[in-house]
Amino acid sequence: MWIIPGASAKEICIKFLSYNKFMKNNYTAVIKQDGDWWIGWIEEIPGVNCQEATREELLESLEITLREALDFNRQDVVSLAGMDYEEELVAV
Repeated sequence: MWIIPGASAKEICIKFLSYNKFMKNNYTAVIKQDGDWWIGWIEEIPGVNCQEATREELLESLEITLREALDFNRQDVVSLAGMDYEEELVAV
């Protein structure tokens, strides 16, 4: 639970991102070769997809794109929440 009275949304976001970098989550990359290209998607996160010339480049691009999408989503949600909110981890 994250309750930080008097903290700005930016301060809370920085604290959360710092905390979250130690948490490792697993995601499923769906990949395939299509002609000369490797294409792939992250199954759990809509919009995270890439195309590269090699399998290795594809996996690297998917990881980078996934990290960027998760960071953007976190920052977006925290800024929308404003002040006086709580965070709760949910496991499925």
